[in-house]
Amino acid sequence: MSEIAQLFGNRAAAYASFRPHYPDALFQWLAQQSPSTERALDIACGSGQASEPLLAHFRQVVACDASVEQLAASETLQATSVFAADATAIPLASRSLDLIIVAQALHWFAGPSFFNEVQRLLKPDGLFCAWCYGLMSIDEAIDEVINDFYWNTLSGYWPAGRASIEAGYRDIHSPLQPIAMPAFSMQAQWSFDHLLGYLRTWSACQLWERKNGRDPVADVAPALEKVWRDVKQPRFVNWPLHFLAGSPSR
Repeated sequence: MSEIAQLFGNRAAAYASFRPHYPDALFQWLAQQSPSTERALDIACGSGQASEPLLAHFRQVVACDASVEQLAASETLQATSVFAADATAIPLASRSLDLIIVAQALHWFAGPSFFNEVQRLLKPDGLFCAWCYGLMSIDEAIDEVINDFYWNTLSGYWPAGRASIEAGYRDIHSPLQPIAMPAFSMQAQWSFDHLLGYLRTWSACQLWERKNGRDPVADVAPALEKVWRDVKQPRFVNWPLHFLAGSPSR
């Protein structure tokens, strides 16, 4: 298992509980743009946050992840065909998929071998769509504390590949014919405790804790509580999504 898969496997239950959900409109758009709605694949599916919404639009949804712990932590994935696999070696037939998605994970394995596999698996007019999200926005005071935590406290602890999220995937080269995407964002109403749980799913937090022997989120929590003001009140949270989409022959 890769270090990245192990990191997310270590916090599989928390990842399933605290990560935000993608907008339904995104999956409606993906289904409309796919050549048919027979079969879709979610690569690096994690706890199944993107697999579940696909079930409403595709006859069959298959999902894979390199972390067995992530797969085991999700009840959602019981409704799909699930298997453990490396993203560059998917045990499915060539030209068998209408849609391939990668949600918040392409930066860990983007490269020629991965895109060769995508082109092998997709139907000639099939659709590939990967997306990512960076820092959330809540309000100016809270954002300032989180930005300092991200850029300063956790500096040097993000695994290689995280820079691609900061670039909105503009640094990843794809051989597919590009497809323009509409604007989509994730939105949620979160409690203060939910925010702390989400921060603990960050890979850099796990690496920081491993090296320093304490939880970095516990260290920043008092500063966040001060600017949150009333921890009993939920806050609106927003994340813009960034996309890399394409097709073998469109």
